[in-house]
Amino acid sequence: MAHVKLQLGISLHGVAVKVGVDVDPFVGSSLLLMYAKHGRVAAAELAFAEIRRKDLTCWNAMLDGYVSNGFGRDALMVASLMHQCGLTADMFTYVSAVKACLIAGELDFGRQLHGSVIHNMFESDTSVMNALVDMYFRAGMMGIAMAVFGRIRHKDTISWNTVISGFAHDEDERAVVGCFAEMKQSGGKPNEVTLSTMLRLAGAKENASLGLQIFGLAYRYGYPDSVLVANAVINMLSRCGLLYCAHGFFSNLSFRNTVTWNEMIAGYGLYSCSEDAMRLFRDMVCFGERPDEFTYSAVLSALQEAHEPKNHEQVHASILKQGIASQQFVSTSLIKAKAAFGSVQSALKVIEDTGKMDLVSWGVIVSSFLNNNLNGDVIFLFDLFRSDCMNKPDEFILATVLNACANAALIRKCRSIHSLVIRTGHSKHFCVASALVDAYAKCGDIAAAKSAFAAVSSSGDAILYNTMLTAYANHGLIDKALSLYQHMTQAQLVPTPATFVAIVSACSHFGLVELGKLVFSLMLSEDQGINPTRANFATLVDLLARKGLLHEAKGVIEVMPFQPWPAVWRSLLNGCRIHGNKELGVLAAQQILRMAPSNDGAYVSLSNVFAGNGEWHYAEEARRIMAEKQVRKVQGYSRIEI
Repeated sequence: MAHVKLQLGISLHGVAVKVGVDVDPFVGSSLLLMYAKHGRVAAAELAFAEIRRKDLTCWNAMLDGYVSNGFGRDALMVASLMHQCGLTADMFTYVSAVKACLIAGELDFGRQLHGSVIHNMFESDTSVMNALVDMYFRAGMMGIAMAVFGRIRHKDTISWNTVISGFAHDEDERAVVGCFAEMKQSGGKPNEVTLSTMLRLAGAKENASLGLQIFGLAYRYGYPDSVLVANAVINMLSRCGLLYCAHGFFSNLSFRNTVTWNEMIAGYGLYSCSEDAMRLFRDMVCFGERPDEFTYSAVLSALQEAHEPKNHEQVHASILKQGIASQQFVSTSLIKAKAAFGSVQSALKVIEDTGKMDLVSWGVIVSSFLNNNLNGDVIFLFDLFRSDCMNKPDEFILATVLNACANAALIRKCRSIHSLVIRTGHSKHFCVASALVDAYAKCGDIAAAKSAFAAVSSSGDAILYNTMLTAYANHGLIDKALSLYQHMTQAQLVPTPATFVAIVSACSHFGLVELGKLVFSLMLSEDQGINPTRANFATLVDLLARKGLLHEAKGVIEVMPFQPWPAVWRSLLNGCRIHGNKELGVLAAQQILRMAPSNDGAYVSLSNVFAGNGEWHYAEEARRIMAEKQVRKVQGYSRIEI
């Protein structure tokens, strides 16, 4: 349909040229906007050049055309030329120019525009102020964004949506919910954008309670048939672990677009339901819906865990048929899929076929193999990169290969890469410094980890401090961990959920239950303002279970704002094994096997619980059922560098 409209527009352009009206400002502006809307920026520029007497409308149209196609710097040049020509900017000029600053990353120029807005008394224009709020939020300047928002005299729905989206992007649930409540109290009416943003935040935070409340509001505000809201509902239900509900909701929809299918396929991918994802992909094609790059990314992600090369090759063939294998998003997904199958050569071939053997491509391939715990392949690829690529490794690649060294406990390789880090001037990058600290700590050299940390700790980075805290905790240095946390607070560094994971984990290993509970309570306090993650609750359950407070641990699982997952039940099961609680042990094992029927650890731990109670018949029965279901115990092993 878009192609047909473009052809019609080109025909009308020809008619305009014949009758000589293409040079008219109104006609010329309409033509360039038509071309810009279809991504034909060069044609829009030609249409603009043909206009003889360019008025403000023409300049604004060209400015908007560049912005809508992501040409931020070109748009700013147009804005500068407008000023040189003596044209007075209006609200449309300011809105487009502010958006251009955001696209081009020119925040300083954006601040100058803000000053011009104040000087020319455009603060009363809501759309201009909305654009400024959005710019500051996207630049991470929350305080200034809220200050500008506070100066908007007549806040509309877009004003509130901008603030809600800004906090939602930062996953600040408390701020989002507060803004939403204030919006309703002030008489603002949420629209489908507001509701879909809230639903996606609920999904990201795995807060099913919030998500279902917003879902109910969607009906109250008259958006039961909004495809935007429906897509967000599927996303929320899937991320909250309610996959069955998401499937039921999807099946009952009378309206769907490509995004709807993508959300459901991605939902199956979250839980490694490869057959369901593949079936839905085939249904999508049968219903005449054209897959896009996000469809292929979702279905390839679902196939990774299942290790099904046949289905993967079918999807790969479909990608080649559509001719989109070279698109960055698709090629990245293909590389990740190849890495999941452990095929280095196939992954390299994907990069070669795209013709982009650059730093980004190498970064994708090494991180993909790292994510699949193929640490030897990561190091092989890194050495290959250094011999074949003209570019020096960037901080991302260096951090990735250091993580591989940490996983494989390769202390000599770690030291070699540390030397390379110093030579290439990347030692001050926080991601590299954190990876160095982690690698040395996991290789057993806590002194080297402390030295790497000390080299950059003065700059102050919460992630770097968290890495060092975890290192101390894992090495049993609880006093040093607590001392470092105290230093962190004195330096006014804002702790993150990971900070408290490290401290509570250290308390868990040393049996310091009361201290661990106190730290967890501190995290929940108003002063910290931190929303605990799944990892925070997992460490609390582990702390309680290790000490034998099994019913209290079970209570935490039942009241936490997340759907329980196998690992958290496994912590309770291990506690039951240690302390001989058969009843809770059986319950925990049942919950694990309900979600992960092939979990070998659940059968083995349950068998050990029975054995610890002298109930050998039940212990043998657990092993027998495990054998019947063909669940094999994965053999553990250790390795050291010689």
